[in-house]
Parts: sequence; structure tokens; C-alpha cells
Amino acid sequence: MNGHQGGTVDSDVESDKKVVVLLVTEINPQSELFMQYVRDRIGCEVETLAPRDAVPAEDDIQRVVLLDADHVNEKDMYHWEESAASDSATLTLAAFNLADENQAVNLATTFRLQGVFYRRDSLALICKGIAKLINEELWMSRNLMTRLIRFYRRQQINAFRPANGLTHRELEILRLLGTGASNTEIAGQLFVSEHTVKSHLYNIFRKLKVRNRIQAMNWVRQNLGGAPLPPSSRSTSSDA
Repeated sequence: MNGHQGGTVDSDVESDKKVVVLLVTEINPQSELFMQYVRDRIGCEVETLAPRDAVPAEDDIQRVVLLDADHVNEKDMYHWEESAASDSATLTLAAFNLADENQAVNLATTFRLQGVFYRRDSLALICKGIAKLINEELWMSRNLMTRLIRFYRRQQINAFRPANGLTHRELEILRLLGTGASNTEIAGQLFVSEHTVKSHLYNIFRKLKVRNRIQAMNWVRQNLGGAPLPPSSRSTSSDA
């Protein structure tokens, strides 16, 4: 764990593997300048990929992946999350360009992030964090780590409490809802009709005292944690 204290770049990279830093973003002159700076300061290869590009499959290369929150939506983040979770993966995921700590908490409780970088961070500090990630260390502030610990403790407590009177089927639907799945995708996963899904959602919203899908998804994150296994395809549809 590292508190973001500033200072010079830590270039003491200890990895025995070939290391590539991947910046997942929209490629533009600004990202090119950033890549060149990282190359010069850390001395490793730096590449860019668009958010929906295929994830590199070589398992003999260690990749530190910086997901640009300004250009990578949550649906695409799940794509990288699934790749990082595979047995042969050598991907280290970090969120990049975050607005504030609240956004960091939101993403870190949903995805397996090992580091976070804010818009306010200096280039030197970002390079220091990347070097720590290459050495398989976490790069998060103490305050963020404290908030995450409290979050997961609250989850453990909630796990032993009745979930607002929700049935097993409603909990299944709620977890799928938390992945961003549409009504059609939920119906397909559970082998029920869309009408049945809508009926369950109506009851879920009533029991949780929420008004829409976004509020329900927030409830999932706060009480049930990040959705475990998102479906292979997702929709950003806001159908009720």
C-alpha cells in the first residue's frame, strides 16, 4: 500500500518478465505525449489500445493496464476484468484519470483494481505508481484503503442479515442487474419471460424502496458487493 506522497519517480522495477504498460484510451496527441514520458522515466515499453480492442493474449508478458475512466465505460471495464481474472492472465488493472476518491471507491468495489490514479496526479507521481504496480504492489492512498476495508466489513455484516425480504429469485435478478444486464439478458440467463423479469423488478424496487435501476444497482454495490460473473454481453438499456 502506498500513500500518494509525491517525490521522485521510483524506477526500481524488479519484474523478471518483459513488461508492457498498456494505456486503454482514445489515442490522441496528449496520450502520445504521456506514453513517451512513461517510456523515458520507467524505461519499459508503452502501448495504447482503444477501449474495445482485443485484450492481448500472450502469457509471458506482464502488462500493467491503465483504464482511462474518461473514455472506458463500465461495460468495457468488465471486458478487461474478465481477461485479468483468467488463469493465464498477467494483467494488472488500474483506473486512470479519476475525478476524485468517491469515483475510486465506486470502481474499486466493482472491479479488481490494484491501483488508482487521479486527474490531479503529477506525471512523476503516476510513473512512481506504475513502477509499484510492475513490482506487484498496490497503489492506493491509505484513506482509500480504509474506505474499502469499511465497505467490505459492512458487506460481511450484511451477508448475515435478511436481504430486505428478497426471495432467492429476486436476489438472482438483482445480482444480474448489478452487472448492467438488460431485462432481455436477465430473462435469457434465468430462462424466464421478460414479463416475469419486469414483475420481479417491480417487487424488488418496492422492497428496497428505490425508484429505478440505477438506485437498485447502487444498493447492490453497497450491500451485496460487486457483481461476481457478468454475462458475456451486456446492454446499457434503461428498460424498467
